[in-house]
Amino acid sequence: MDFLSLAFLFLIAGVIAVPLATKFGLGSVLGYLIAGIAISPLLAAFEVDVISLQHFAEFGVVMMLFLVGLELEPRILWQMRMRLLGLGGLQVGLTALAVMGIAVALGQVWTVALAIGLIFALSSTAIVLQTLNEKGLMKSDGGQAGFSVLLFQDIAVIPMLALIPLLAMPDLIHAAGWGADTLIGAGTDAADGGHAVAGPLWIETVPGWQRFAVTVAAIAAVIVGGSYLTRPVFRFIALARLRELFTATALMMVIGIALLMTLVGLSPALGTFLAGVVLANSEYRHELESDIDPFRGLLLGLFFMTVGAGIDFPLLFGNIASILALTLGLIALKAAVLLALSLVFGITGSDRWLFALGLAQAGEFGFVLLSFTVANQVIPPPLADRLLLVVALSMLLTPALFIAYDRLIAPRFAEAQAREPDTIDHDAPIIIAGHGRWGGIVNRMLLGAGYRTVVLDHSAAQLEMLRAFDFKVFYGDATRPDLLHAAGIEAARMLVVAIDDREQATALVHHVRQAYPQVHVIARARNRNHVYELYAAGCRDIVRETFDSGVRAGRSAFEALGVHPFEAERMARGFVDHDRYALRELARLYRSDIPLHENQPYVRRAMEIRAEMDAAMTGGMTAFSARIDRGWSPPSVGDVEEEERKAGA
Repeated sequence: MDFLSLAFLFLIAGVIAVPLATKFGLGSVLGYLIAGIAISPLLAAFEVDVISLQHFAEFGVVMMLFLVGLELEPRILWQMRMRLLGLGGLQVGLTALAVMGIAVALGQVWTVALAIGLIFALSSTAIVLQTLNEKGLMKSDGGQAGFSVLLFQDIAVIPMLALIPLLAMPDLIHAAGWGADTLIGAGTDAADGGHAVAGPLWIETVPGWQRFAVTVAAIAAVIVGGSYLTRPVFRFIALARLRELFTATALMMVIGIALLMTLVGLSPALGTFLAGVVLANSEYRHELESDIDPFRGLLLGLFFMTVGAGIDFPLLFGNIASILALTLGLIALKAAVLLALSLVFGITGSDRWLFALGLAQAGEFGFVLLSFTVANQVIPPPLADRLLLVVALSMLLTPALFIAYDRLIAPRFAEAQAREPDTIDHDAPIIIAGHGRWGGIVNRMLLGAGYRTVVLDHSAAQLEMLRAFDFKVFYGDATRPDLLHAAGIEAARMLVVAIDDREQATALVHHVRQAYPQVHVIARARNRNHVYELYAAGCRDIVRETFDSGVRAGRSAFEALGVHPFEAERMARGFVDHDRYALRELARLYRSDIPLHENQPYVRRAMEIRAEMDAAMTGGMTAFSARIDRGWSPPSVGDVEEEERKAGA
């Protein structure tokens, strides 16, 4: 198969499989694996060398470690030091030792057992972080603990890459039946994606102390170059004002460091990781991330597809019982270690199970380390093939573990931790439903002006924090009619709806407007569509959560363009009045059953109102321009600040 046909086959498989996998909650990594599995018969029919493609694609891992280094600012590492080193270090160490002990008990030599333990100690950063973010669990205690462990694992890959070649024991391997003709990447072949550390012949002929000096010099060159040479180089490149040249320079730097590490017999991943750490505080950090990340993503996607395509299905089906037992045993062992550590580090409740089940699989770096151990004659290829199936199957089972957490574990802890609503022993003419960022500002303003409020919020942690500052708040769900009654809704003058859930907020407004029409309702809207829903529910005092800040930014833009502050304020107020008029007009035409752009009466009226607003705003600017033509000049920023200072004095 020619290059273009092969590239098209991989691209179309990824483009189809990954969105489908993401839609069904499987994640992009599993999507790539499934894509590789799907095209494996075609690759076999055309006799494509999948292993060679995999070795090329493994350079994406080198780029990944460069990006990991860019994220590791010293300040962030210091804040996470306890969980990063304690929790992450113990997880990797205990899991590796436990797996090693089981492997030795099953008859493996200690070097092979240790390598297996290191490989299985890692979890899937890509799957876990993506799933936590999709489910909104990243900020939870279990999510933060999991992130700390994953970060330590990413760092731990570096010493693992340095340690694994030291475990090579050719005599034991040959005694186990590994012939010379089965070696992958043996000798001086460094075509394994840059991970082999055998090194070229010249470095092997250098005496030990000189080789050590060369190694130290190479590492020092990476650190010194990253600290002192990258800035002037990128400043020089920036003079050309060509984005593609900056991208080429970033790739040149990463590839050059990888080549340098290979020449001195070190892992290229080590060099690029160090370079990333050195550049973590550089002003070019975000530019480097944006330039390298697409190549990293494409190469890793190709790598995962080659892993899926390289799965030995005859081997899997021929040993399905033993491989499945090893997979489930690995998940159970890692979960047990993680549960034990959660007890030590005070992770409680459902977060403990989220932490344990979320990290119980093997990770994508396992594929890399397995090929690395084979290339360095640590693990025999037949055993590595079986272990690769264990890694892939454990990753394929990860979505099932998160589903089990969502449906079986989280609801039980939610019921166990459910708290009865507080007894409301305080009455006030104003009820505030929700005391987050928006509702909290409203409450503080009302309290500061001498008004009494009753605050209802269903976040126990939030209310405990507020009570520490002597706020009068009550735990409870404001959407429940009985709690509204207990809060005194019949005698209340005003209800401020500031809860986050859009549907619940709309339902609450509808209930209050129907049952207590005398109560004035002020509701927060998440966006323009939510405004229309609240309007249909009967609310006429609706505030969009980002509208006022946007208007203030527009007013500041006018002033920065030379418009006098008083004129800018008048124009901003005119815009607000006109927008409120537009909302009232368009709310009558809004339909929730079709998208806005397909609602032709709405579109026509919106365009008419927009033309009216543009004319009104242009009129204001025309009057402003006429003042300039008559010789008036707008005040400078310094003049305006001086006027405000005098007015304040």
